[in-house]
Amino acid sequence: MQTRIPAALMRGGTSKGLYFVASDLPADLALRDRVLLAAMGSPDLRQIDGVGGADPLTSKVAIVGPSTSPGVDIDYLFAQVVVGEARVDTAPNCGNMLAGVGPFALEQGLVEPSGDSSTVRIRMVNSDSLCDQTVQTPGGTVTYEGDARIDGAPGTAAPVLIDFLDVAGSACGSLLPTGALRESVDGIEVTCIDNGMPVAIMAASSFGLTGNEAPAALEADTALRARIEAIRLQIGPTMNLGDVEDKVVPKMCLVSAPASGGALNTRCFIPHRCHAAIGVLAAVTVATAATIEGSVAHDVARLPPGPRRTISVEHPSGEFTVELEAEGDAGSLEVRRAALLRTARRLFEGNVLIPREVWDGESGLPRAEAAA
Repeated sequence: MQTRIPAALMRGGTSKGLYFVASDLPADLALRDRVLLAAMGSPDLRQIDGVGGADPLTSKVAIVGPSTSPGVDIDYLFAQVVVGEARVDTAPNCGNMLAGVGPFALEQGLVEPSGDSSTVRIRMVNSDSLCDQTVQTPGGTVTYEGDARIDGAPGTAAPVLIDFLDVAGSACGSLLPTGALRESVDGIEVTCIDNGMPVAIMAASSFGLTGNEAPAALEADTALRARIEAIRLQIGPTMNLGDVEDKVVPKMCLVSAPASGGALNTRCFIPHRCHAAIGVLAAVTVATAATIEGSVAHDVARLPPGPRRTISVEHPSGEFTVELEAEGDAGSLEVRRAALLRTARRLFEGNVLIPREVWDGESGLPRAEAAA
């Protein structure tokens, strides 16, 4: 006998993971994390005994339920199940997995569709911030078929429109958490910023790089990774994140001049693996930094004029378009709107099976403790 837990496997943006209804998981947080580790197969590096894909982008979990906040439809907690470690990190958001939350909530009956398109207000529990997500529901049914295309995911699908409402400083307490637009760490100029995701931005040229290197080449450069990690450990506390040795934030992003007609080019570490693309909220944050004169990102960016801009953030798999409306300078920047388009697809539904010795599915205790 194994414990069966209802779940759906979904692609959200350029990530993939398990989606659970919150009430189907144990309320005890330590036990919940053991359940998630067992479901995904960590700490095994291959995750061979679970459904994880042995990559940070495919070892993710969305926990979804009715919101406890007035005027909000859904609470969404993101959990990064670490590959190769018995650890679950709920510190960061994930804007890619977020793309699947609205469709999942509608299909699970947590929200009623409202016509040919349905807007779901979601509270991102990790940062206690809000977004409105518009999902295509022709005839009152979620559809995944459409003409929208995003780089990093094959084919086309129905668009999922995400309008972030209040993400500036959501993790660090302020847009520029160190109080400075740039600072020098180990001789490297760094801009620390949080517009939905804590990111430390550095010029690729500061490390003797062009910024066009393949992710695999950057990962293979152990000296580069050690330098970046040393900077990350130092700036974590100054970004109000505390000791970040066991956290996946801040993300570390190398920027360079655009190579394909965009606004700027990126290579993003999450934090130790080089992302094959760039995370949703990391893209929003980097785009925001690019608009601030004097930032490391602004130094290399080529931006359209005006307070309302469509900013193309280049990454190894293509580009990510962010619609950004902001006014002011570094001391008084007001981000009025950050919006983007993603896609999602439900891949598999049923039950994920875990050993009963981890959880019996009923008592809220591991089996051994329940028997005692």
